[in-house]
Amino acid sequence: MMQYNGEIMLEKKLHNVRYAIKGIRIAWREEISFRLQSFAAVLVSLLGWLFDITAIEWIAVILTMGSVLSAEAFNTALEELCDKYKSGHDPHIGKIKDLAAASVLIASFAALIVGAIIFLPRISLIGLTQMDAVRGAQTKYHEAYYAYVE
Repeated sequence: MMQYNGEIMLEKKLHNVRYAIKGIRIAWREEISFRLQSFAAVLVSLLGWLFDITAIEWIAVILTMGSVLSAEAFNTALEELCDKYKSGHDPHIGKIKDLAAASVLIASFAALIVGAIIFLPRISLIGLTQMDAVRGAQTKYHEAYYAYVE
């Protein structure tokens, strides 16, 4: 058995990373869903920064974003594999593709729920603050109007 030294192992790992980056590029180039989910991940990251979410909330957001993008990459890989081996309609291939798509949907629903739990209370606070400001302005207007009328 051949023994690898550390340099050869590091070189091998770097090749693996290059292949992974190539896979991300392929998913980005060929899958509109991957691009849309990546855009959503950037948007959610901006919201997280804007709302100054906690470290635990960041962990939840990052894990759910990663799971959605990973599920989409696996779904794409399985679709490619299925199409390579069977181009026509096959009920087994259809079942495999449906199950892979279901994994993306499940991960997306989980991300939506996590996002709602983290961001909806913060967004509703903005709405309440704006409503309080409007009510305050209305009250001042009414006070000024009635002072003028009397």
